Amino acid sequence: MEAALTASFATLTSVLSEEQVVRDPAACAGVAVDGLAPQCLVLPRSEQEVAAVLRFASEQKLGVIPCRNATKLGFGNTPRRYDIALSLKELNRVWRYEPDDLTVSVEPGMKLGDFQRFLARRGLWIPLDPPGGARASLGGTVAANAQGPLRLKYGAPRDMVLGMRIATTEGKIVKTGGRVVKNVAGYDLGKLLIGSYGTLGVIVEINFKLFPLPAHRTTWRLAAPNLTQTREFRRALLSSPLGPLRTVTMDSEAAALVSGHEHDQAQSYEIRVEFGGTETVIRRSGEMLQSMARALELSETTLDGASAEAAWDRVADFESALSSVFSRAVLVKASLPISAGEQFLELAGLEAAKEGTRTACLNHSGVGIVYVGLLTQEVRPSLGGVTNSLRKAARRLGGALVVLRSPAELKRDIDVWGPPGDDFDLMRRLKEAWDPQGVLSPGRFVGGL
Repeated sequence: MEAALTASFATLTSVLSEEQVVRDPAACAGVAVDGLAPQCLVLPRSEQEVAAVLRFASEQKLGVIPCRNATKLGFGNTPRRYDIALSLKELNRVWRYEPDDLTVSVEPGMKLGDFQRFLARRGLWIPLDPPGGARASLGGTVAANAQGPLRLKYGAPRDMVLGMRIATTEGKIVKTGGRVVKNVAGYDLGKLLIGSYGTLGVIVEINFKLFPLPAHRTTWRLAAPNLTQTREFRRALLSSPLGPLRTVTMDSEAAALVSGHEHDQAQSYEIRVEFGGTETVIRRSGEMLQSMARALELSETTLDGASAEAAWDRVADFESALSSVFSRAVLVKASLPISAGEQFLELAGLEAAKEGTRTACLNHSGVGIVYVGLLTQEVRPSLGGVTNSLRKAARRLGGALVVLRSPAELKRDIDVWGPPGDDFDLMRRLKEAWDPQGVLSPGRFVGGL
């Protein structure tokens, strides 16, 4: 088997140059998934080379996983096989930038932080704060439809993508959508690819809709002793004329991770709210927020720009903040009705306490996303039971739960995605049509697709 693989990879040099095919064990270990390392790491430099690699893999029936900075390699089930890590690092150029039209075409390997700095020169940005933060690649962010609390104001990646170019396992480049805001041709096709986690094709170019940077931004921090008050504040905020950019509610453990220091345990929950706009808008928003806080007996302070931005970065990249302290932590994400967030936080704490496990909980309270970290330095079988209990609780509340981070040995006992939905048959048929040999991220998606 090894000899056959070696012969197959040797023929890759007919597609790429020798320096673009890396078989060094250390390099391959750097892109391992659940302890499974690929046989080689390839670095194409153009969309045509990406398509050629995919065609080669399909012909040889080799498993391929696209990657860049590995911020999302831990997502999904353990792959059935993993032969080639398809790095999009070299595809990091900006094409067809039209700042006056608020559009741009960019390759998937560019990091979000680099892209934001490029856009900021003209007072623009793409309002995304996905898992992985500034290190996240644009391609990975779109492929996972990854989002953060900025979704409250601006929406998710699929709301900002005007079109894409996709490399398929047939070795073709498929175009969907366009480069102008009014062009919606092929939008449904694009929606299929966004959030498919690289299981249908590989994004090689993205056309984004851009947004003006807010002239000013200010973050307010509020302390609350219980979930009842956080619920009342959330209701008041979202029903008010205020238009916050983002808001998040954290328990004391999550607040400590986000702040980078010990948190005041007397204040069980911390709320952060960011406003953007002119100085007048910021001032009036602050006055109204202070009035809400006083009515609910919440203490409030403002954060300076640097510390606020650093904290929001840690909110976006909560997985890294969590794993830097708790290397074996389990992280789950519940998608819920907005009104159910606080109840789920309470249930999560109770379920974890039954097993003697602490939690670090982060509620994107304006969009219905709750992250729960189970804090442990060792893997215990009972964590699988806690995860299953949390999934049942999410379903009772009208939502769903996925496991974003888990030690590989625990994944053997849980399905990170949960049971497939009613649309699974359609998903399966799409997979068979787009990837008939099953080479793209095999087994990692819902239902083992």
